[in-house]
Amino acid sequence: MTSRSILPDLMAGVEPPEERCDDTYCPWHGKISTRTRTLVGKVTSTKMTQTITVEVSWLRLVPKYKRYEKRKRKIHAHLPPCIKVERGDMVRIAETRRLAKTVSFVTLGRLKR
Repeated sequence: MTSRSILPDLMAGVEPPEERCDDTYCPWHGKISTRTRTLVGKVTSTKMTQTITVEVSWLRLVPKYKRYEKRKRKIHAHLPPCIKVERGDMVRIAETRRLAKTVSFVTLGRLKR
């Protein structure tokens, strides 16, 4: 049932969707291939058609002060119809080829709670 383009390491904590879809850009049922870069983030918006906004945050070391600072970035990711997410959910997204002007990631799924 899983696509050959998704490596087992990328799917850690993500369950495959139960329903099927005919979306070509779905990483589970379509023909889109993913790259090895995956990120985990929080869904901040689901207002766009088949696209979500994910906020990814990380810590960066400031060598001068020997302290860490929080950084964050909002990334647009394609959302296949077989994956159901809501605002505030934690999701795993994977890098893929550019799908639109601002979309270069695809949603793998909602993480286990």
